[in-house]
Amino acid sequence: MVEIRRHLIVGLGNPGQEYASTRHNIGFMAADRMIREFGLTTCRSRINAEIAQGDVAGVPVLVARPMAYMNRSGDPVSSIIRTHGIPCEDMVVIHDDIDLAYERLKIKEKGGDGGHNGLRSLIDALGTDDFVRVRMGVGRPEGDIGVVDYVLGEFDASQRMKLELFLSRAIEAVVAILCEGAKDAMNRFNRKP
Repeated sequence: MVEIRRHLIVGLGNPGQEYASTRHNIGFMAADRMIREFGLTTCRSRINAEIAQGDVAGVPVLVARPMAYMNRSGDPVSSIIRTHGIPCEDMVVIHDDIDLAYERLKIKEKGGDGGHNGLRSLIDALGTDDFVRVRMGVGRPEGDIGVVDYVLGEFDASQRMKLELFLSRAIEAVVAILCEGAKDAMNRFNRKP
């Protein structure tokens, strides 16, 4: 009998109501959507993270939202991995990416942090970059808006209209990674629409 391994899905964001609907929190939004859509059960944790567990398309998962700020999210994620015995290669991280146009989604296996503080924190804490990422494009700021102000700003009206569909595509991408593997999922989702 083949044992199905449990996977860890991590949505990156910042805790606190003031950040809840910002571009930087799109990873949290996707994690919340996954928890609702698949009826996952919230579990108590001594780790500085909100965690839910259950099955996604028949695959056992933990879905986590680290409750440390983005640039310190590595410590809670490292604790989850150690506590639950999940190998880093069985982790999928969902995060915002300013290098991709809004609504553009890309799956990536391994690699550097690309200037993303949340990924940098994960790589530093875990000592490896061997995990899959679902990069959700939020676009770059226009005009005089700095990058920090932009990612910590809320989606504009036209982006909000498309946000639910974008989150649904991200969830589809995670399910494809779990069920088909990252390479097949990349072939499906990394093409420009």
